[in-house]
Amino acid sequence: MVKLLIVDDDLPTSDYLQNFFSKKDYEVFTANDGVSALSIVKEKRPSIVLLDIRMPGPSGIKVLQQIKEIDKNAKVIMMTGVDEKVVIEMAKESGAADYITKPFSLEHLENNVLPKILKQLL
Repeated sequence: MVKLLIVDDDLPTSDYLQNFFSKKDYEVFTANDGVSALSIVKEKRPSIVLLDIRMPGPSGIKVLQQIKEIDKNAKVIMMTGVDEKVVIEMAKESGAADYITKPFSLEHLENNVLPKILKQLL
């Protein structure tokens, strides 16, 4: 079973993603801030992390960098509400496997983004 961590300070989004992926046989963890996310990464070692860029506390970019220090093999998909080229480039340079712009459809995430990431895990 693939372990998936969802990190988003927007609780309805986080709950929605958790419910969706739990039904798809992912082992799902959630965090609402970067500090909690890093704790889960250390303890649970998720293979995939869906990480919001804009959160209270450390930014998603900073959290991404720390995740990669803990587990360089974790595949991190950045979620952003703003299609900012500079931020997206920073995320890629910091080790993000991919990014998606909010709002996004779960079908797009499941059928297009995650298959690429899952291939990298094999």
